[in-house]
Amino acid sequence: MKEGSIMANVKIIFATITGNNEEIADVISESLENKNLTVDVEEISQADAFDLENFDAVVVCPYTYDGGSLPEEGLDFFDDLEEVDLTGKFYAVAGSGDEFYGDDFCVAVDKFDAQLAKSGATKATENIKINFAPDTTEDIDNLDRLAADLSQKLGF
Repeated sequence: MKEGSIMANVKIIFATITGNNEEIADVISESLENKNLTVDVEEISQADAFDLENFDAVVVCPYTYDGGSLPEEGLDFFDDLEEVDLTGKFYAVAGSGDEFYGDDFCVAVDKFDAQLAKSGATKATENIKINFAPDTTEDIDNLDRLAADLSQKLGF
C-alpha cells in the first residue's frame, strides 16, 4: 500500500460523444475498484485540472475528433494542465478513435500524454488506443492491464 495512506484515490476523466469513452472509463474504474482503490469518474467538461492535485493518479479518456482534434469540450481542461503541478502523481491515458483516420487515429491520447507529462506527473503505463468501443477481449485485457499497472505504481 502507498505509504502514509489507507487508500489511494484515482480521478478518471472522460470525453465522449458516442459513449465509447465513458465505457472505457467504466471498465478502468471497475478494475481499479476491484484492486481496492477509490475512484472518482467525471466528464471532462465538468472537470477542473486543479482538482487533480487532490488525487494520487489521473486517467484521461479522450476521443479524437475529425482529423486529430482534441474534444472541444475538453480544451479548457487540456490548457489548464499546463498550470497544474502534478509532481509525485501518476497518470495513464486511454481513448477511442476511428482507424479510418490513419495517422490521426487516437492523436488526442498522445496529446494528453504529452500534456500530463509536462505537468510533472509520472506515466504509469503505455497508452491504450481503442478503435471505437472497448468491445473485444483484447480491448478489455488492455484496459485491465492499464489498471493493474497503475495500481502497482500506487502500491496496491
